Amino acid sequence: MGTFQRSRCTNIDWLADGPIGPFVDDFKQFLTERRYAGTTTNSYLACIAHFARWARSKRLKLHRIDEVSIGQFLDDHLPSCNCAEPTRHDRRDHSAALGHLLVVLRAQGAIALPTIGTMPVDIELLRYDEYMEHARGLAPKTRSMALRIVGRLLRARFGDDVVDIAAIKPQHVRSFFAQQAELYSKPTNAGSVVASLRGYFRYRASLGDLVHSLIGAVSYPANWTLSTLPKTLTAEEVEQLVGSLGQSGRTMRRADAIVRCALDLGLRSGEVARLSLNDIDWRASTITLRCTKGRREDVLPLPATTGEAIAAYLKHERPKTSNRAVFVRNVAPRDKPVGPDLVRKTIRQAYGRAGLPYTRSHLLRHTMANRLLAGGSSLKEVADVLRHRSLNTTMIYAKLDSRKLAEVALPWPGSAS
Repeated sequence: MGTFQRSRCTNIDWLADGPIGPFVDDFKQFLTERRYAGTTTNSYLACIAHFARWARSKRLKLHRIDEVSIGQFLDDHLPSCNCAEPTRHDRRDHSAALGHLLVVLRAQGAIALPTIGTMPVDIELLRYDEYMEHARGLAPKTRSMALRIVGRLLRARFGDDVVDIAAIKPQHVRSFFAQQAELYSKPTNAGSVVASLRGYFRYRASLGDLVHSLIGAVSYPANWTLSTLPKTLTAEEVEQLVGSLGQSGRTMRRADAIVRCALDLGLRSGEVARLSLNDIDWRASTITLRCTKGRREDVLPLPATTGEAIAAYLKHERPKTSNRAVFVRNVAPRDKPVGPDLVRKTIRQAYGRAGLPYTRSHLLRHTMANRLLAGGSSLKEVADVLRHRSLNTTMIYAKLDSRKLAEVALPWPGSAS
């Protein structure tokens, strides 16, 4: 144990001899296995020592340590802490350290697993989630959004009481929608609230409830189909972005490969994050996408530029890891794949290095579709590459097909042509 640890932890008997003491070694091993830096480990140990002192002052038993008690420590004690030095006060470090502590204590069977809500609304949401997953095949992100919205409605109407669907009236639904719509910057974005509510009421209708008046209580905000143009990078901006690749730096090869996956293949951020080494067939020059938004498996050709960028990252920059993900974390917890948020952040940073005033990673997907059209591909071919389940989704790109639009353009009235 380092000097920092001795001064902050082992000399404090209320940590070593307290209820958390027997699990300190397990906590250290947990961080070591995930390749946390020694300074981070020492910092986290100091944080749990601080928590242990507070827990002792509150006479908090080991089995009472959970998210609630940690929330009390972070929200009530930490902001006004006057504990004797040396004591850390950084909320972010404390929150991370105590989150890891809960994982360790539960893995050792020292504290109970997180309790699943047993209130009537919790049970109702659990049943609806099972229906969305197994009957409708909805993705986790879609289900999570629907559960949040439906949960707000049910808790507002019933609180801790039994869910009585017949007690929900159309005016209740309209009032709830009006409140939720204020949370969105654009009226059209509130369509997710309508979709979530209608989906739930249709579920209740399948159970035999008379909810037809509730399904029609709210309507989707006006959103004219194909009324806007998808934003894309111009040919000059694409050259500017590509020209900015190849810079030296700690994670630059990973950034280049991520940008190439989005620009050359039109992959979504989640699809980039989920790429596995097993998905790439180097001999056949193909890449297989699994667990996509359409919940199917697709095989795409692997362009040479994309393959070269991925190969350079794998050969020269990717950390040694047992994880089969193509793109892995460079910071602890290591041996984990990157997430969609990091992919989006990487693309935003690439825009910045290229001097482009953009932030949305999805622009590269739109740009790839536009480049295909400019190269002579049909809308059906674009739909296949983008893996759209419906050609209607691809129709928005018809407005970008200047080659086809020129063929149907009418002469200006009164002109010589």
